[in-house]
Amino acid sequence: MSFTAKDVQALRQSSGAGMMDCKKALEENGGDIEAAKQWLREKGLAASAKRDDRDSAQGIVALQIKGNVGAIVKLKCETDFVAASEHFLAESTALVELVIAKGEAAVAERSAQLEDLKILLKEKIELGDVVRFEAASGNILGSYSHLQGGRGINGVLIEMSGATEELAHDIAVHVAFARPKYLTMKDVPDSVVAAERATLEVVTRNEGKPEQAIGKIVDGRITGFYKDICLLEQPYAKDDKQSVAQIIGSAKIIRFAQVEIG
Repeated sequence: MSFTAKDVQALRQSSGAGMMDCKKALEENGGDIEAAKQWLREKGLAASAKRDDRDSAQGIVALQIKGNVGAIVKLKCETDFVAASEHFLAESTALVELVIAKGEAAVAERSAQLEDLKILLKEKIELGDVVRFEAASGNILGSYSHLQGGRGINGVLIEMSGATEELAHDIAVHVAFARPKYLTMKDVPDSVVAAERATLEVVTRNEGKPEQAIGKIVDGRITGFYKDICLLEQPYAKDDKQSVAQIIGSAKIIRFAQVEIG
């Protein structure tokens, strides 16, 4: 499988490795980007084990809460110019309001308007993630929207019980910047843990660690892996000496969702 300069650049952005290392990784793996990422990790050349490929499209992440219902809608386009336009912003607002009122599937009702918008703005425009939370009685919905150029690009919804609005907002802010994939360690699929453990064993051996110490070292690194990807295990963004679980105390996180552009 061949590869291009764009493939090298994409691998560099997703792995944090150097350009020549990325080129070498692609050469060693026949141009397969996923295999090249794994190769870089095993060689200790990737900057971050948890760095993910992300959608590079432009657009808006629209977020609203009305009463006990919150929604997020990602509307994608090709350029910042279109993302900042009045018509594009109006459509994202209409979509998120529709989802709050009628549910996630209701976005289909605006397919004609989206087609018209493509013609008007002369760009590829499409829907991304659509999320809707309806909080149970007594629960709190928290949210955070990170803005860039006056438009949302990173939105978080979180439902909590036994929490104040301030705490729910603070945890939503943490999610926006820490990007957890799961709520608890139990939520991580066994296959994901097994694959990570296998990779860490290779990484540890490649570092020249003694064979008899590899198991204990890998166990420690798996603990670190959970701290990277599980919300309750993560060091809290505003006080990294405490975990999110310690910060929330007796409160409970029911669920969370994060949607990003870029």
